[in-house]
Amino acid sequence: MKLSDTQLETFRRDGLLILPGLFSAAEVEAIRTAMPPLFAEDSEANIAEKVGTVPRTIMGLHRRSALFDRLARHPRLVEPARQIAGPELYIQQVKVNVKAAFEGDAWQWHYDFATHHRDDGVPKPQALNLHILLDEVSHYNGPLYFIPGSHRHEPLPTFHDTASTSYPLWVVDRETVRELVAAGGIAPALGPPGTGLIFGDLMVHGSPGNMSPWDRAIFSLILNPVANAQTAFARPEHKHHTDFTPVAPLADDCLLEPAAAQ
Repeated sequence: MKLSDTQLETFRRDGLLILPGLFSAAEVEAIRTAMPPLFAEDSEANIAEKVGTVPRTIMGLHRRSALFDRLARHPRLVEPARQIAGPELYIQQVKVNVKAAFEGDAWQWHYDFATHHRDDGVPKPQALNLHILLDEVSHYNGPLYFIPGSHRHEPLPTFHDTASTSYPLWVVDRETVRELVAAGGIAPALGPPGTGLIFGDLMVHGSPGNMSPWDRAIFSLILNPVANAQTAFARPEHKHHTDFTPVAPLADDCLLEPAAAQ
């Protein structure tokens, strides 16, 4: 799959690309079927919400599941990423972020490069986040919010929030968010299961808590240029993988092969 010139221009302008119908209902069902055994594992890569035992994020999935290993190499993710970030990309992170009905907590306003740079020593903001919505995402169940155009700034000042949620982040302060929103507004990423999202390392984003009776799960793959690989190794493997082998795309039907249903 290749992005059109119009899509590439939208990405450069807004910092976010929404791709309706990127994955079929059958493919989303295959992904969702692979999730329960991973959620049930007693693993440090499964991170619960601050209060209770409801999962917040489950990580390192391509190391734990044949299907997720294939998904991390899917051409509908890898080929667009190559167009934007270059031909040699490694798998930096593979996870599913969850907003459980009634219990899913907020993700603070942040941009990923702040964490990648400060915690992992990634030199430049060149990594890409490639998402797949696995549930219907509406205004009510904790959608991702993006600030269009925020990616065009130099890396913004951040502070390390280790208190508000169970997953520490380098986050953007409120006054800076006010200024960014005044300039670019807020764009929610809404859509049915199978919708794709692409955004870069400087895009400021976050999400509210989920007060609705509907779950919200999103698959996330981060690909980073090999030439921009991490230089610090304090975080565990599931938070930033250390195999810098360039990812090669598989066949387009790789999720529906019998061998992938694991």
